[in-house]
Amino acid sequence: MKTLATTLFLTSLLFGVPALAGSGHDHGHSHAQTPVDQAGAEKNADKVRASLVKREKIDKTWSMIKADSVKKDQRGGHPEWVVIYLNDEITDVEKKKLYVFLTISGEYIAANYSGK
Repeated sequence: MKTLATTLFLTSLLFGVPALAGSGHDHGHSHAQTPVDQAGAEKNADKVRASLVKREKIDKTWSMIKADSVKKDQRGGHPEWVVIYLNDEITDVEKKKLYVFLTISGEYIAANYSGK
């Protein structure tokens, strides 16, 4: 009898939990991305660039470089910001351009020299 009661109690917990996780509840914030404008994307990318310099992931000559271009692009079916920096002080042709990728809401995704 005790085993049956315990089993029924645990089963009711399993069926009750999904009801709490259903739609229509509010937990204080939205999952929708609020897009940033071009200036906001550039500002966020500048912070990423500065962080990469500080952590010595890229050469210190990148520290004062301004964005060469800021554009929206579609990648994997999703809109993204691509901020491109051009550093003439870099001698390696393959590392003269730094690409910083951000979500449409301005959150950092990745940075590289290839643009891919």
